[in-house]
Amino acid sequence: MVHREVWAAHRRECNMVEQKKCVIDAANLVKIYQNGSEELKVLDDVSIQVYDGDFMAVLGPSGSGKSTLMNILGCLDIPTAGEYYLDGLNVLTATENELAEIRNRKIGFIFQKFNLLPRLTALQNVMLPLLYRGMDEGEAGELARGKLTLLGLGERLGHRPNELSGGQQQRVAIARAIVGNPELLLADEPTGNLDSKSSEDAMRIFRELNEQGNTIVIITHDVEVADQVKKLVYIRDGKLYENN
Repeated sequence: MVHREVWAAHRRECNMVEQKKCVIDAANLVKIYQNGSEELKVLDDVSIQVYDGDFMAVLGPSGSGKSTLMNILGCLDIPTAGEYYLDGLNVLTATENELAEIRNRKIGFIFQKFNLLPRLTALQNVMLPLLYRGMDEGEAGELARGKLTLLGLGERLGHRPNELSGGQQQRVAIARAIVGNPELLLADEPTGNLDSKSSEDAMRIFRELNEQGNTIVIITHDVEVADQVKKLVYIRDGKLYENN
């Protein structure tokens, strides 16, 4: 568990914009992969701030560095250089156990391929992050059931992923991401494996979640997805550009 005293040395106050809390404060991020004697710079001096209640997209083509950026923002990878604070916590000085706790409690992940466990039902998949926290199974089930019902899957609680459509699987993944009330939702190409109708439904759900106060960052190559957010930045050749 990440105790308050453990984080005392890691915290800093983020800049405030119109009294909004800074959820993501990343500065001068560089990511270099070593391929033998060659270096591949995937992120090049990237800085990004995301505030409480933002609905942002990072738009870029394949190979632009956007997935690497998401992995760093999601505490799944670390940069070669730069600074990253999440909700005031210095991610780059955190231990592996602390990072696992951050991923479980502060970030909700939504992936293109859903990443649902095939042997578990929809209800069990959504319960999983709560059980990892040590929550009682009865309470976890009640919370998971509520989120799935909210997303229109109240009649599909006992279905396994292969018994659900792509759009239904995505809604299960969204329910799993939001069930723990995280500070941040990170969605990596969330409409990439969906048909047009299911894509529209997914984006409607994201808009509704944002209207309810959720902070959402979507990583996408799809201009139609990017057109539906409130803030947009572009990534190309590892560099981030504001939407001016």
